Amino acid sequence: MVRTTSTKGGKNRDKDTLARAQQAVNAIHPCLRLTVSKRARRMALRLDPAARVVHLIVPHRASMERALDFARQNKLWVEKRLEDLPEPVPFVDGAILPIMGHDVTLHIHYDPKLKMTDIELKPRTLIVKTNKEDVAPRIKRFLRQLASDAITEMAHEKAKQIDRNKKIQSITVRDTRSRWGSCSEDGKMSFSWRLIFAPPLAMDYVIAHEVAHLKVMDHSQRFWTQCEKLSDDFDFGYDWMQKNGHSLMRFGQDS
Repeated sequence: MVRTTSTKGGKNRDKDTLARAQQAVNAIHPCLRLTVSKRARRMALRLDPAARVVHLIVPHRASMERALDFARQNKLWVEKRLEDLPEPVPFVDGAILPIMGHDVTLHIHYDPKLKMTDIELKPRTLIVKTNKEDVAPRIKRFLRQLASDAITEMAHEKAKQIDRNKKIQSITVRDTRSRWGSCSEDGKMSFSWRLIFAPPLAMDYVIAHEVAHLKVMDHSQRFWTQCEKLSDDFDFGYDWMQKNGHSLMRFGQDS
């Protein structure tokens, strides 16, 4: 993400002004999206791997001309980040999906006479029998449930290793874009279903990270020590997610 120093000046903008500003942003690069934020203190460029766009974050009182200059100055950065994104892997017949550490080939059998969609995961194949022309949402729902089952089991096993007074209150699995996992002070956890595509040791690290927050809510050295204890291979998991985590967003994307 690219940032600049905080800015002042400017006024609240109406829809027409923002529409013209977005057109100017698109002229710089068609995959740039303008976001005016009341919370932002400085301009920033933020890559969204799932949508395959870069958001130009602008404080709501910042000068739009300065924002456009900032985008122009960083056009090469935008182009490079978008070019470096791995190719999308849509849920189509023949696609290879890395599920729980194994490359699985997606086989879709379409039959309009079928009454329902049936999905079965085998060691090397994911077999889908369906009457739906677009079965991607059903495949996503199946994989999301698969991720939920695996994550829930692993999280509870790790929670047993720390203070038994600190328990997981709930676990939800969502299609998050900015976080792989989260843990609130009351023990409610949330994870991205796309962790199903990560190597098992990388998924293990993310789960260990959030379970460690049951005991230490901050990111102090005490927290990282606890996280490392809970991880099967902390170094591998942490490094893989730092370097490759964004690649998980490509699965299920249209080409």
